[in-house]
Amino acid sequence: MGEEAQHHQQPNSDIEPGEITEDPPTEQQQQQPPYSWPAIRFDFPPYRAYHFAHQFRTSSSNPNNFLKGLKWSPDGSCFLTAADDNTLRVFALPDDESGSDVNACSVAANADSYNANLVLSEGESVYDYCWYPYMSAADPVTSVFATTTRDHPIHLWDSTSGQLRCTYRAYDAMDEITAAFSIGFNPTGTKIFAGYNKSVRIFDIHRPGRDFEHHSTLHGNKEGQSGIISAIAFSPSHNGMLATGSYSQSTAIYREDKMELLYVLHGQEGGVTHVQFSKDGNYLYTGGRKDPYILCWDIRKTVDIVYKLYRSSETTNQRIQFDIEPFGRHLGTGGQDGLVHIYDLQTGQWVSSFQAALDTVSGFSFHPYLPTAASSSGHRRFGVVDESHDNLSLTGDENCVCVWNFSCYSVEEIGDSTNNGGELDGQSDHENNCQGQEP
Repeated sequence: MGEEAQHHQQPNSDIEPGEITEDPPTEQQQQQPPYSWPAIRFDFPPYRAYHFAHQFRTSSSNPNNFLKGLKWSPDGSCFLTAADDNTLRVFALPDDESGSDVNACSVAANADSYNANLVLSEGESVYDYCWYPYMSAADPVTSVFATTTRDHPIHLWDSTSGQLRCTYRAYDAMDEITAAFSIGFNPTGTKIFAGYNKSVRIFDIHRPGRDFEHHSTLHGNKEGQSGIISAIAFSPSHNGMLATGSYSQSTAIYREDKMELLYVLHGQEGGVTHVQFSKDGNYLYTGGRKDPYILCWDIRKTVDIVYKLYRSSETTNQRIQFDIEPFGRHLGTGGQDGLVHIYDLQTGQWVSSFQAALDTVSGFSFHPYLPTAASSSGHRRFGVVDESHDNLSLTGDENCVCVWNFSCYSVEEIGDSTNNGGELDGQSDHENNCQGQEP
């Protein structure tokens, strides 16, 4: 399958491999049952608990510093944002997850709820970023995330101190550093998979430097996946599968252990920018640039598309993220209309929507344990610079990050629905504005 292992030694590495992370969790730890919490009520709009906008507008050289996206940490203690000014910020969730006051943001719309706990500047444009899958704020050794930027190697950062833990370098045929366009940790947290042009390189996190395995995605007979590998996702069900999206409008599914190509999926109207497996690992969701539909694929029968989920993205080049809530039943996605749409994944039907911003919602991510989500917004603006007005006269609901709290069903409502053999249709009179507890 075009597999070629390359082993290069980095002579001047001053970082000890033991500082990278701890040993991966045991098989027993990996098989622990997931945290169970009441299902979110999407028939009631969420309320905004926290709001951040001002701290993204501090640079006069880049007044339109829009957000590229965000991701919650695996333990839910914080979330990571990436912006156009090449800066990543970590916001820790306060101990009072419910927010200080429901109306606090409306009273002071232009004031941020609180400042970022960590502000980290990269040298060039940020292509991709991801958390270590077993990150825990209680264990500083695991509190790391990886980033890849233009013309730079992959960096592993300490999410608490901002210290650079180590780097992973890939070189081209001219022995020059080449940047990854997408990155992702494998489920065991022992390797970083990185997407390049027509290839995937695999780094062992315990061996920083220029040691890597090289796998071509396109072979001599032109079979496989061409183009830049722009997105990587692993199946959460530990079935050994991973998916890669390409700007060639294709998605490929591989076996992780040998990078054996299983399927190549075609159907996206634009270059694939986001791929994500369902919680059971049986379905794959893909989204593309300037493509108004998220496609659902059954990886057990990849002949046809199962259904399409609409989002407004026809005229924006912005990468738009979507996410599946921990219950596994619903998907949320942003769009250029400022709305977040919620879809039922069992039926593919639209459930509800709410206004998250006044510009493109580029990122939307559900909290891994709480009935909470975060959204980021903004897009590149051309020809609107007015020197007499700072920040392009942007409002507090543009180029911003928001944290949303949802209502959820009570235990009694779930029990009644189960006993009656019905579905949670959101029509019960009993609303519980639930705030779950972290395990």
